[in-house]
Amino acid sequence: MKQLISIAVALAALSIPASALAQDPAMIIAAKGAGQIGERYDGYIGYVITPSAALRRQVDAVNIRRRTLYYGLASRKGVSPQEVGITAACSLLRRINIGEYYLPGQGGWQRNAPGRSPVPSYCG
Repeated sequence: MKQLISIAVALAALSIPASALAQDPAMIIAAKGAGQIGERYDGYIGYVITPSAALRRQVDAVNIRRRTLYYGLASRKGVSPQEVGITAACSLLRRINIGEYYLPGQGGWQRNAPGRSPVPSYCG
């Protein structure tokens, strides 16, 4: 658990907003707001509906950069990249706006609503 906390701190220090990682941040922001994509429990962006080719390219670019970050941190911390991704998701899920979609570890896509927390209990 102590390692995961230190990973979370490292991610917070190194975190770059998902929108800044894409070649077209406006497309990512608009697609989240339109319910086309959302944050997943594993630290990646997923497709709520079938995306256009342009949106797929943007999401793939974000996910490739996230994967690179997760693998680098995992290597330095001696944990799995999956653990880093799940820990990163705890931070990313806290930033979901009302009306945006997220994918919890179990079940299908859910829409964030007032009074609902998209953050899993294991995030603390």
